[in-house]
Amino acid sequence: MAVVRDLRVLLRFQGFRRLLAVRLLSQGADGVYQVALATYVVFSPEKQTSAAAIASAMAVLLLPYSLVGPFAGVLLDRWPRRQVFLYGSLLRAALAAVTAVLILGNVPDWLFYASALCVTAINRFVLAGLSAALPRVVDDERLVIANSLSPTAGTLAATVGGGLAFGVRLVFDDSDAAVVVLGAVLYLGAALAALRIGRQALGPDSTDRRLRLGAQVLGTARELVAGVRHLGEPPRRGAARALGAMTLMRFCYGALTVMVLMLCRYAWSSGDDSSERGLALLGLAVGVSGAGFLVAALITPWAVGRLGPYGWITTCAGSVALLAPALTLPFAPVPILAAAFLIGVTTQGAKIATDTVVQSSVDDGFRGRIFSVYDVLFNVAFVGAAGVAALMLPPDGRSVPLVITVALIYAAVALLMARYRHQPHPAPVHVPVMFHVKHDRPRVSPGAGRPTTP
Repeated sequence: MAVVRDLRVLLRFQGFRRLLAVRLLSQGADGVYQVALATYVVFSPEKQTSAAAIASAMAVLLLPYSLVGPFAGVLLDRWPRRQVFLYGSLLRAALAAVTAVLILGNVPDWLFYASALCVTAINRFVLAGLSAALPRVVDDERLVIANSLSPTAGTLAATVGGGLAFGVRLVFDDSDAAVVVLGAVLYLGAALAALRIGRQALGPDSTDRRLRLGAQVLGTARELVAGVRHLGEPPRRGAARALGAMTLMRFCYGALTVMVLMLCRYAWSSGDDSSERGLALLGLAVGVSGAGFLVAALITPWAVGRLGPYGWITTCAGSVALLAPALTLPFAPVPILAAAFLIGVTTQGAKIATDTVVQSSVDDGFRGRIFSVYDVLFNVAFVGAAGVAALMLPPDGRSVPLVITVALIYAAVALLMARYRHQPHPAPVHVPVMFHVKHDRPRVSPGAGRPTTP
């Protein structure tokens, strides 16, 4: 099987393996931490959660970072990315431990949200850095495969982390604090994994001299404007279109996520064990969606090769537009689980294609800030979707207008991207691969960006 052969070659690159280890531990910890947040905020028996409350929690956790995220992206293009992973993971471990103490102390919600906000902000910072560093550890020819394996493996790691969190809650009598401690341990593991990577190995190639705070802020603003202009140049407009399409698909994903949360909390649960049953159904939905991510990783390289990245995004959006209403409108668990699998395949498939277009179109010196903007678009779209869902969803989560609205947005994305599906894939940007492998493993010639067999 071609995908398996390519993956085996890809995993021979030492730098890729080490970067992947950081991602798996980091996103596994994210999955643990997110389950702790969900159970504490949404499924606590003493809390009568509403869609508006979920939207408020998402706004508190994500919107503040959206204001500073682009500035973090410029710093990613200045600081050694390996150091970002190291110190970011150490800081998240410490903050997760603080969150566990806050849960045990029954502190006011705002203090809990402040701690969670800090962890979430660093998460986005690290994820943007992981995406920006990926072209430094693989060659151009296998960048699509790397984009299939690495982010999807991270998502699966988050799913496994969520499963571990559910297991810890069973062992420790529904203790959210114990779950958060497990997340802190995994964040510490990510920091140790980052130490195996050379300090300068992940770029960027050059860093600016240190400036005073005021000058640094002004310089950051100028460089951010330069990054946006870079994205607007003709060779990179395809990346801008793909980012726009992915933002709209993320909006739809967020709206459906809030709907499923409400269905699990109220429509599909009743009696004294409502919280436990709702959590079990939510965990099953997350697992099924994770299986969709895995399938997307396997089929996307083939699909992009046949349809091109724009054609594959068109296919993903069009598939959901046609099938999602039929699967979700019954508001029954089994059809919605099928929809979760479909949306997992299409969302991750479109994201892999978008990542590849952006990485292939954007120069290395701009990748950090562009991927940070990418993250901000994701956050704003998700929070906006939660706000719209709060207005449209009834208390039990069953909303026909919401499902129809989401389907129409998917259809609009498919129609818009279909105009560009025949455009050629952008020429790869050649960047040096910083890790060389020995003997029977593929080598990368300096400056060539292609593996050769000794």
